[in-house]
Amino acid sequence: MSECTLSAVDMDNWDITQTRRPKGLGVRHFQAFMAFTCLVLAYSMRVNLSVGIVAMTDNSSNPAFTELPWDSSTKGIILSSFFWGYLILQVPAGEMARKFGPKYLIFVAMLVCSVFTILSPVIAQNFRWTVFCITRVIQGLTQGFFYPSINAFSAKWVPPSERSRIFSFVFVGAQFGTVLTMPIAGYLAASPWGWPSIFYCTGLCGVLWSVAWLFVGANSPDSHPSISDRERQYINSALVNTSAQNNKLVTPWKSVLTSVPLWALLLTHLGQNWGYWMLLTELPNYFSHVLNFNIKSNGLVTAFPYLIMCVLTVVFSWIADYINAKRLLSLNVSRKMWNSIAHYGGAAALLALPLVTSVSGAVILLTTAIALNAGIFTGYLTNHLDLAPNFAGLLMGITNGFSNITSILAPIVTGFIVSDETSREEWLVAFYISAGVFFIGNTIFILLGSTDVQPWNKPSEKDNNVDRHTQAV
Repeated sequence: MSECTLSAVDMDNWDITQTRRPKGLGVRHFQAFMAFTCLVLAYSMRVNLSVGIVAMTDNSSNPAFTELPWDSSTKGIILSSFFWGYLILQVPAGEMARKFGPKYLIFVAMLVCSVFTILSPVIAQNFRWTVFCITRVIQGLTQGFFYPSINAFSAKWVPPSERSRIFSFVFVGAQFGTVLTMPIAGYLAASPWGWPSIFYCTGLCGVLWSVAWLFVGANSPDSHPSISDRERQYINSALVNTSAQNNKLVTPWKSVLTSVPLWALLLTHLGQNWGYWMLLTELPNYFSHVLNFNIKSNGLVTAFPYLIMCVLTVVFSWIADYINAKRLLSLNVSRKMWNSIAHYGGAAALLALPLVTSVSGAVILLTTAIALNAGIFTGYLTNHLDLAPNFAGLLMGITNGFSNITSILAPIVTGFIVSDETSREEWLVAFYISAGVFFIGNTIFILLGSTDVQPWNKPSEKDNNVDRHTQAV
């Protein structure tokens, strides 16, 4: 396949389905909204501790609540413990989502995660910090199902002509959940309900969502009870590289594990997770101890970069779909351009931090470093669907699972580097490391990444024989 957006045959099919697109919002958009809110709540339960841990270890803003004796290195371990569980089930989750469908996997994962979020304050106040870490590990285990399952879900619901917009909308739920949670967590921590209410509120919302999803979620257009025939035909006819029977395909493990584009994608994902999660988990501490923001202001200022990132994600995705539809750039060039904006732009902003001495200058640069990450949604993160739609959940499980090694290491390494949380110089070292990781990861993606549908995405002769036998029976 050439570097055009799709092959000639696929593009002809795409153009035909474009004319059949139902007007207005459809069932696919509502399903995307539910997936979006899933990630909003998943991230609210993931990042609530980033703000909460400031109040949990310093009750000066609300003395009525317990102050926990966790030092800097302990906090780094606690903040990273979520990812110990998060990486374990990613690959099995991708396979399970393909074979059994993502609906019930997402339901169980959300329900269990929500219950343990609600229990977090009780565990933190009555047990050792190591037990609290176990709670976060369990939450990580459950959330390991979300990205692979939603990627498998997107492969069945999202036509290629709408891929950048819908995919970006769904996955920007992660940033929106961060934006929503950071300021609310700050206010709740300073409120009469104290820091425990952060966990109670986010956990309860997760329980309510899981009940709603049980009734309205669907694995694919074919399994949805009320979708119109026109919309079902539009979606299914557009998914030219996705098999309707992909749950019966044999996983080509050797081809997957020796795929150079997949390795490039993994290394890019490793770089992204280091920089992104170092900033997400540690910025509240930086704003509190170096820039001297109080707990309420801390939540608002920490959330602001993610709000800008949400806006840019919408803007970038619409521009990307326009570029792809008009064939102004090949899909390969487009993916790498957006990813470079995210990673090279973020690295440049972090490297510029020593050049500013004002609080406002530091906030602007850190906001820029995070906000430009919006480019990853039209960059490497959509690339799993480009390479192998039939195994999109598995590919996301592989890269998102193993890349969380750096999600674990980043807070721990930062905790050891920044032994004095008031030291600007120590924080700059941590930011330099993140900038370097961003740069290396994106350079690998530019040199070795690809958007060609991989040969192993197609059913093998063995799969075809099984399918023919199934039809005959």
